[in-house]
Amino acid sequence: MKVYRAQEILQSDAKIEVELNGVAVWIDSVDADQATAKIHVEDRPADARIVAVEQLQEVQ
Repeated sequence: MKVYRAQEILQSDAKIEVELNGVAVWIDSVDADQATAKIHVEDRPADARIVAVEQLQEVQ
């Protein structure tokens, strides 16, 4: 995924499905300068981590 798309998903009112290694995740924030995103698994908001945006995949 590209940084601009991660930012669009984060700002969208619609639920857009995103996966990391086949696991559904939520994007909490995006750092465009570092090309990273803070994400968490859908049912575990306390288990957040930072990953490279390019690792995320939008589910079509």
